[in-house]
Formats: sequence, C-alpha cells, structure tokens
Amino acid sequence: NHHLQGLALCPIYFLWGSLIPHISFVIWGVSNQDWQQAEFRSRILPLHSLRIVSLWVRFEEAYRILKDDGSLFFQLDYREIHYCKVMLDEIFGRDCFMNEIIWAYDWGARSKTRWSCKHDNILWYVKNPKSYTFHYDQIDRVPYITKSEGLVSKEKQDLGKTLTDVWWNTIVCGNEKNGYATQKPLKILERIVKVHSNEGDRCLDFFAGSGSFGEACAKNNRDCDLIDQNKDAIMVMKERFKNYEYELYSKE
Repeated sequence: NHHLQGLALCPIYFLWGSLIPHISFVIWGVSNQDWQQAEFRSRILPLHSLRIVSLWVRFEEAYRILKDDGSLFFQLDYREIHYCKVMLDEIFGRDCFMNEIIWAYDWGARSKTRWSCKHDNILWYVKNPKSYTFHYDQIDRVPYITKSEGLVSKEKQDLGKTLTDVWWNTIVCGNEKNGYATQKPLKILERIVKVHSNEGDRCLDFFAGSGSFGEACAKNNRDCDLIDQNKDAIMVMKERFKNYEYELYSKE
C-alpha cells in the first residue's frame, strides 16, 4: 500500500533516505499467473520476446504504486525498446511520455558490416504530466564545444550548458566495476535520482542487478527497494552494501 516517488524497471531505476541508508532485497521471479496475464496482451507485443511479454504486469504494478508526482525510467537497447514504448504508452498514456534519453558510449569493438551500435535508450514517463518532480538546478552542466565569440557570453561559457536528451558517458570501468556483467554507471543513475526525486523519497528497482541504483540512492539520501532473482546479483549486492544496514527478503 506504500506509494513510491519513482520507479525503475529492467535495467533502470528509481528512489533512499535517512542518516542510515536502508535497503530491502526482494527475490522475485516470474510466476505462471504473470505469464498468463502477460500473454493475454500479446496482440501488442512480439511473442518471440518472452522477456518483454513478462514485463507488462510489472509496468502495471509500477503505475499503480507510483506517487502522483513520481517518474518511471526504463532502459533497454535498440532491439526491443520500440515494443516497450508502445506498451508503456498503453499503460501510462502517451501524454505521460516525457523523453527518450540516448545514453551514448564510445567503447568496445567496431562492426565492419554496419554502423556500430554504441548507445542505449532510456524512456522517461510520469504519473501526472501536469505535476511531476524535476529539479532543473540539479542538472549537470557541460562545457560549450567551441568558444563562440559573440554568440555566448563569457558568463555562460564559464557556467557551461545543461545536458540535452543525449548523454555521453563511458561504460563502467576502473575501480567502479564490481564484476557484474550489466552494471550501469553511477554517474547516470545519480543524475536521475537527483533531478527526479527529493531527499527522503522512496525508490524501487525491479531488476537491481549489481545494485548501482541502490548506491546512487544511498549517496543522495533516498530510500530504495531492490529486487532481483539472480543469485549472482544478490551476492554482488551483499558485498556492495556490507557497510550499510539492510534487510533481505526471500520468496523461498
């Protein structure tokens, strides 16, 4: 019955708070009832993509428990994001779609048979398009590419410009890596947390993976619930949050 300030599904994220950060790990798989409900709606979704079909019930639950001024962020790659956009339009409504953010990175091998795929897509939806949390003053500022004499004042050049819907950010590397294959950069998640929630808000990640979203919330004084059924993910998160107070819940 609790309502959350923000949600995240699949590999993206949303909401942590108080002086002693607290995390709840919840083990949650896909039940037969989930499949039956999801397959009933398969007229819209590609039947070959079981992963996407199984998401529908989670999106519906996300919408139900989301606070009126809260947001949902969903990240996926180019292969399936368009199906999920149609699904979220159906659940939230097209007027609740705010942005498609492109997370671009320049790392890894290059294709010799097509344009190399070096970006992921992040969809942002709100519960109420007339009233939602958005802290403009928390947006990162980046330098102007060129010193355009006469076009941009020195004051503006020194301040930098706010980000657009294209975010250049390398994949996880160096000391930040914890060994989990799909780990996401803290910088991107902290940007979302700071701009789209308030201190003390409660956030949720349905597919927590390496726990990056939880750490982004913890560092910015938000409460967070993390859900994953992968045993490797649970082990990684236990190590990551060993210095925090948390509760572990299991369906078993």
